[in-house]
Formats: sequence, structure tokens, C-alpha cells
Amino acid sequence: MPTALAQAAVILVLGDSLSAGYGIDLEHGWVSQLAARIERAGLPHQVVNASVSGETTSGGLTRLPALLERHRPSVLVIELGANDGLRGWDLGVIQDHLTRLVVQGREAGAQVLLIGVRLPPNYGVSYNDRFQAVWMQVAAEQGVPLVPDLLKGVAEDWDLMQPDGLHPTAEAQGRILDNVWPILEPVLLGVEEKR
Repeated sequence: MPTALAQAAVILVLGDSLSAGYGIDLEHGWVSQLAARIERAGLPHQVVNASVSGETTSGGLTRLPALLERHRPSVLVIELGANDGLRGWDLGVIQDHLTRLVVQGREAGAQVLLIGVRLPPNYGVSYNDRFQAVWMQVAAEQGVPLVPDLLKGVAEDWDLMQPDGLHPTAEAQGRILDNVWPILEPVLLGVEEKR
């Protein structure tokens, strides 16, 4: 007899340090809090956090096929690109990589959710706006839901950021989840209706 866990739809989170809980205890991270919220809501989903600190869209493309094969997710959450931007990668390359990640997820049968980020202000308003627009364009072209700014209401508050100015504190993780949940919840409910 299959267990409830074996029957659960898998949510695969493919992210970088913002989802891997850099600098905080992993159980305090927003992805761990997501798993707890799903359990409290009585939704039959299992969260698999495949996030790695320092990950790029290129690294995600390398790792994703094996992750899709292993976990066979119903939902793929892509939170990548911040490290690409911090390294000054060409925006066209980032857009191509994100598009390919979405397509791979879809071809594996997953519903895809994109999560965008903003770069620190020292990268300039013009570059940051063009950087953030990449996620909007990919989401529009591919017809997938988008969380436009993972750290909305967090990155602007230094009390919620670690001393490096790049990574949120443990206290910020609930607010981060609140940025994701209104976009993710309808995806989860849609998956359940199709099961």
C-alpha cells in the first residue's frame, strides 16, 4: 500500500542561497516554512529543496534533468539568477537559461513558478530594472506565474538583512514566504484539481 508521502505531489524548489537558507538554520528558511504551511493547510504536497548557495542559472540547467528524473515534481519553483546578475552576466544569456529551465520543467510534466529578485542598489537603477524585466518577459512568453521580487519588503529593511546586505535574516523568512504564497497557492490547488 503506498504511503501518503509517496502519493504526495512533489514541489521541487531549484534556487540559490536565498532559498538554501544561507547564514541561518535551514529549518528557519522560507522553503522549510513553506513545507510547514502546506502541512497546516492540509495540502498533500511534499517539498524538496534542491537549492544550493552560489547557484547560477547555468548550474541549474546542469542539475535540473537529474532532479526531474529523481523527484518527478508536479510543481517546479525556479529561484535562480541573482548570482548571474551579481557576476554581471549578459541579460540575454540569463533570459535564455531561465527559458530553458521553464521548458525542461514543463516537458517533465511540472507546473512552473518563476521567482525574480532585485540586485543591490549599487548596480544602478537602469541595470536593475532591465535585470528584473528578464523574469517578467520569460513569465509572459512562457505563460507561467511569477513572483516578481522575492525580497520585496525585506531587502529595503536593513534590520531584516544579514551584515553582507545580500542575505535575509531568519526573522525575514516568514515575510519572504508571504511574498511567494499568494502566487504559489493557486498553482498547488490547480495541481490537486488535476490529480
